Amino acid sequence: MSSFRRCVARVVVGAAVATTASISTATVAGAEPVAGCAQARQEIAIRSSVPLLDWSENFGIDAQGDLWVSRVLRGEVQRYDREGRLTATVDVAAPGAVRLGPDGLLYVVTGNSPLSGSGGIVRFDPTAPNPVPAPFATGFPQPNGAAFDAEGNLYVTTGNGVHRLFPDGTEDMDWWAAVRVDGPNGVVVAGDSVYVTANFADADGTPVARVLRLSRTDPADATTIADITSFGALPDFVDDLVVRDGALYVTTLAGRLVRVDPVSGAACAVLATQPLTAVVADPADPAALLAGSEEGTVLRIHPAD
Repeated sequence: MSSFRRCVARVVVGAAVATTASISTATVAGAEPVAGCAQARQEIAIRSSVPLLDWSENFGIDAQGDLWVSRVLRGEVQRYDREGRLTATVDVAAPGAVRLGPDGLLYVVTGNSPLSGSGGIVRFDPTAPNPVPAPFATGFPQPNGAAFDAEGNLYVTTGNGVHRLFPDGTEDMDWWAAVRVDGPNGVVVAGDSVYVTANFADADGTPVARVLRLSRTDPADATTIADITSFGALPDFVDDLVVRDGALYVTTLAGRLVRVDPVSGAACAVLATQPLTAVVADPADPAALLAGSEEGTVLRIHPAD
């Protein structure tokens, strides 16, 4: 979700973050909340220096295990080592998702703002003394999330759908034309499944926060995994997601980290904290996750076994 759009929405739900969330899983017949969904532990991995200005929109991990954080309001991507020390900064306009490509380069979404006009994807060598971003693909309205599949194709969520780019930067137009997803946000690929978070209004104007599955081989086959709402009549908004131990972990505007069973659609909130943005596996701890926040702090989260 766009940083600026989410910033407006947080005024509505921000005061309710401390309340108990209700996660709806009615989209899958027979689905029940995950039994015994124990609460996760959290700690600060990287502290923000200037709250909100340090908004950590998204991040990725390079081959050395360093973390690259998109500071969307600063217009830069910052590199941190495993001790949480800032070691490099690369200028990227309104950066979004950061993903390590099969070629060892980092691919960064740029133009993740309604004020940026047309956006795209840039890439650079994270091992270079002074990395210089080079264009990889352009012409996307407000791109946000990104994920590679096993064949090196790059999936990008934008203001007009989910796009698939070949390793040479050209687009699979047939794949894009077959996809029907309103308000796509985060994306992650596991096998043939392309999991996407989406925020939109249904036919009655009711806000919907949804987790869907697309097929890499049949993109017209879209399946709803779960609808996620909170605070009774007030909606939550889903942002990023990651696959860990066969489950999906989804971040929300209301500060929930929600675990979703991709088979049954059962879901529960394992953490209630500040508004969350992105989530990735922690390279320093295979049992932990790293989650970004609007305030700018990066949290290390330990889901219960």
